[in-house]
Amino acid sequence: MHPSALFALDGLLTDEERDIREAVRQVCDREIRPHVAGWFEAGELPARELARTLGSVGVLGMHLDGYGCAGLGAVAYGLACLELEAADSGLRSLVSVQGSLAMYAIWKYGSEEQKQEWLPAMAAGERIGCFGLTEPDFGSDPGGMRTTARRDGSDWVLSGTKMWITNGSIADVAVVWARTEDGVRGFLVPAGTPGFAAHDVKHKVSLRASVTSELVLDGVRLPAEAMLPGARGLSGPLGCLNEARFGIVFGAMGAALDCLETALEYAASREVFARPLASYQLTQAKLADMTLELGKGLLLAVHLGRLKERGEITPEQVSAGKLNNVREALDIARTCRTLLGASGVTLEYPVIRHAVNLESVLTYEGTSEIHALVVGKALTGLPAFH
Repeated sequence: MHPSALFALDGLLTDEERDIREAVRQVCDREIRPHVAGWFEAGELPARELARTLGSVGVLGMHLDGYGCAGLGAVAYGLACLELEAADSGLRSLVSVQGSLAMYAIWKYGSEEQKQEWLPAMAAGERIGCFGLTEPDFGSDPGGMRTTARRDGSDWVLSGTKMWITNGSIADVAVVWARTEDGVRGFLVPAGTPGFAAHDVKHKVSLRASVTSELVLDGVRLPAEAMLPGARGLSGPLGCLNEARFGIVFGAMGAALDCLETALEYAASREVFARPLASYQLTQAKLADMTLELGKGLLLAVHLGRLKERGEITPEQVSAGKLNNVREALDIARTCRTLLGASGVTLEYPVIRHAVNLESVLTYEGTSEIHALVVGKALTGLPAFH
């Protein structure tokens, strides 16, 4: 039995949603899985080529309306994230940052001119975006950002540094958030703008098949129309992060599912003391426990997706979903590693790659501690962030 069949998950999905899941899975099987272990080992990703491939099947910004975007529902988008992360978390990160951070920021807060200029090409994968919020000293506390934007005549001049930026060095445009006299505002910074530079982060052990960069803004001069007119204050970037976190709720379950499928296949074929590993009670207990957590996480993800489609989802619910599903996915990956024994630490199997990737997913777009405090505040009405 397939792990998801125990929960009759497909019965909760529409025909269109199942078709989208299958289409993304086929792209991953054809374009990603044969190569991803090598990309991970080499610490590289052919991101531009992959962006065009993913754009051609409508994955980039698929949950947005208009401007070349598919306008699909939240569950369909979530299932795409699940299949992408089942291939590799770095691939889902590329798509999340492109569609739910950079494109969403322009779609939600941009002017009509900004939308027309950037969104169709980004949906097609012809242009890539990144999202500059986190700074070297301000991750969980974005309100402390030091990046500034000051007026100089009709222009804006930006100075500061952003860190841990997915897609940064390959992006055609960076959505950069900066402190102004009027609060936090967002700006579109095209690649090649004088004073703007992006440097890759080296020596990563996690998310190696992903581009991670530092952005440096040294007196970057932008015209007035570079500012996103609809975003004012931290609610702008936090709204974007909520979109991306939703994708992680599904995506993390994709990594967990790939680990569990690998462990099931391995346990059935690996003989220990002349019997299949799968025939031992401790092995079956591990498999049963992991399947239960996977199933609960998938059901939670679909439920949150339906809430999102009805416009009823809250940030606290997204935090609960990310907190639970990433935490459980990481535990599943680690447990699957034990079933594979020494084979579990090689890139011949995807388990250790998923496990180390999930260490990053546990931290980015809100650490598990921050999401626990968000849930705690919702329960008690008392903030405990300081």
